[in-house]
Formats: sequence, structure tokens, C-alpha cells
Amino acid sequence: MGLLSLSAAELGWAIEVGKTDPVDVTKAFLSEINDSAYRDQIYTFVSSERALEEAESASKRALTKTRRSVLDGVPVSWKDLFDTANIPTESGSQLLAGRVPSSDCEVVRRATQAGMVCLGKTHLSELAFSGLGINPMTATSPNRYDIATAPGGSSSGAAASVAYNLAPIAIGSDTGGSVRIPSAWNGLVGLKTTHGAVPLDGVVPLCSSFDTVGPLCRSVEDAGLMFEILSGNKVNLGNSPDLNTVKLLVCETAMLENCEEKQLHAFESALAELQKAGARIERGEIPELTEMIELGPTMFPYEAYQQWGEEIEKSPEKMFRPVLDRFLGGKGISAEQDAKARERMIELRQSYYQRTSNYNAVIAPTTPNSAPDIQPLLEDFEAFWDTNLRSLSNTRIGNMFGLCALTLPTATNSAGFMLMASPNSEETLLQMGMAIEPVVAV
Repeated sequence: MGLLSLSAAELGWAIEVGKTDPVDVTKAFLSEINDSAYRDQIYTFVSSERALEEAESASKRALTKTRRSVLDGVPVSWKDLFDTANIPTESGSQLLAGRVPSSDCEVVRRATQAGMVCLGKTHLSELAFSGLGINPMTATSPNRYDIATAPGGSSSGAAASVAYNLAPIAIGSDTGGSVRIPSAWNGLVGLKTTHGAVPLDGVVPLCSSFDTVGPLCRSVEDAGLMFEILSGNKVNLGNSPDLNTVKLLVCETAMLENCEEKQLHAFESALAELQKAGARIERGEIPELTEMIELGPTMFPYEAYQQWGEEIEKSPEKMFRPVLDRFLGGKGISAEQDAKARERMIELRQSYYQRTSNYNAVIAPTTPNSAPDIQPLLEDFEAFWDTNLRSLSNTRIGNMFGLCALTLPTATNSAGFMLMASPNSEETLLQMGMAIEPVVAV
């Protein structure tokens, strides 16, 4: 296996035992980035100078046995909504063109303190408000399996940077599915963290009450190591459960509705492998989901418009029409309507927690659809809107219920297997993911 295709954990261990050097690793990735035909579709900015300086420091620590973490010296890409000192951070939008922060955001600071190497910034959907990753205003990153199809969003460049071996690990954000959708459509692992588990200081907001930060990577181990750095909490990955003790609930309310045959087949095949491996799987309805989904068109557009409406109204021509319309959809929603929806959301959350308390996780296809063709969606704005909402339909449930969630690759391209667990249970979710990961990929 080549250096560029190693997982972040594998690179970290190779540095630890002296099989490779952080400078060599960083130079290899920078060279691959600069030689890539997709460089400018994936990266908004390549921070070569910073990366080499950080790699040299990591190299010295490796020689003196003073490494700061397992991932000390491992490169990482950052979605272009994480503030980075003296590097443009424009959140995929012409509205923020020329915005250059003076300091790193908190999560970049934590990763740097852990010794990680900043490769640069990656493209995304405009202001992170689309699950498709199609962005004709800046750039649309390529899908790993077919460049004519959508990469998934909003963390599109983040996924592409890992899928195309231009980074061993990427950091994205997830407000309604923006880590999990591109991970699923590009055959990656993606972790949606509990809201508040990872700080949002210095992260360009979309909907602050739903925004979360998480990794897109090649393995559950990578996700766990990165979550430890981002959250500041120790994560024990060496305690994976026996699958005979794992009890999973297949949600047959909403999450299996309108699924493409390909997605259902991939999901059912993964379930069959899990059952053979001993996992206990039950099927049932979760009626809270139906009502919760109906609250989404109130809460998300309202908060997004409150955040960006004034800026958007000044220069609407700088936005792709379907994304603009989604923001403007929040203009006619009142504070009272939003407050009522949020009050009901809290009630539904408590009911959901009680209903699912006897299960280790609720499971479903990560998306009901595979990556759609890009060109028809650029020509038909109504189709763009409908496809976007469909793509988000399973993932946004985790955000509205305040859960943590993990998407794993299956044996089928562009089909993810999603586990959703109770709030702040990332460690047990990751441990379970370590056990399930090799089974569902068969």
C-alpha cells in the first residue's frame, strides 16, 4: 500500500516507529496535490509553507521521542469554513470573498497543538447550505466514483481530498448531513458529533444550534483519534464490543421510505452480514421521526436566514439560485413559529430517547439515494431543490434529535451504512463502529 493511501492512524504509527518522516509525508501529499488535475476543484488554498514548517517541527519531535499525539506529523485538510490565520476562509461563497482571519479557530488550534500538519482548505457548498456539494459559484469537487455525479455536501472538498489521496484525513462540519453524505457517496467513514462536543469558536456558522464538527476519513480508528483531538476528551478505542451483545434498531419510519433499490440492497446486505456475525437486529417504527421531519422546514431556514439574510439581501446575484432560494425561504418564518417548533423538538427528543433506550444504535441507509448526476440539477432548479432535500432526509434526523452518528462504507459504491446513538456517546459509538466496520463492507 502506497504512502498516500494509508489511513491517518497508519501514518501516525509509521512516524512513531521511524518508518517514515513527517517532512517526507507532507512533501508527498503536497506534490500529489499540486500534480492533481482536480487540485483547484478540491482545494481553495494549499498552505505549503505552513505545512512544511509544521512538518519540520513534527520531525524533530519524532526524533526526540516527544510526539504530542498519535497523529503528530500527520497532514489534515480543513473545510473552508474553519478560520485559519492569514489564510482565506470564505465558506464557499462569493459573499465572503477576500475574508482572511487573523487567527486559527479553536479546532485548528487543537489539531496544531497535537502536532498535525495543515495542508490547506477545501471547497464546500455555499455557506454550507446544501447536501449535494454542487457549487457553480466557486467549484464543485469531483466524486470519487464518477465525476459527472455530485460529490455530496456540504463538505464536498473534504471528502474529495481523502478519496483522491490528497489528504489522509479531513475535517468538515455537519448541520444536517454535511459530513455523512459526502462520506457515504465517496466510500469514507464520517463522524457526526454531538452538538457542543467540539467547539465552534471561529467556525463560520450556518445554523449555530445544529452545527457540528467532525472528521471524514478512511477508518473508524481515524475518526476516534481525530475526535479525541477535536473534543479534548480521551477516547478508548480498544474496547470494542462482541457483536453478540450489540442490539440495533432498523427504523422503518421515514428512513427506509423513498430509498433507491441500490441503497436498500446495500443496507439489507450489510444487515445480513451483521446478523451472521451475531448482532441482534430488530425492526420497528419511530413515530417521532415523522413529526420531527416536518419541523425542519421551519427551523433550518429560519436560523440560516437570521444568520445570513442581511448579507444575502445586499448581493443576491452572488449566489446560485437554488441555494439563495433556500436561504430566502426563512424570511417569512416568524420568531414565534421557530420558537414553537423548537419547543416541540425538545419534547420529541425526550420521547425518542425513551423509545430507543434499549438499543445500542438506530440504523439506516445514510442516504436514500445515490450520488445524482450534476448537469440536470444545474439546469432544473426545482429538481436541485427536491434532490437536495431527499439527500438530507435521513441524516438531518440525527441533527434534529441531537444525536451522534457514524456512517460506514458498504460493499456498494456510494452507499453508506449509518448508526445513530444517544447524545455524547461518541466513545461507545466508535467502539461499536470498530466492530461493525469490517462486517458491513463485505
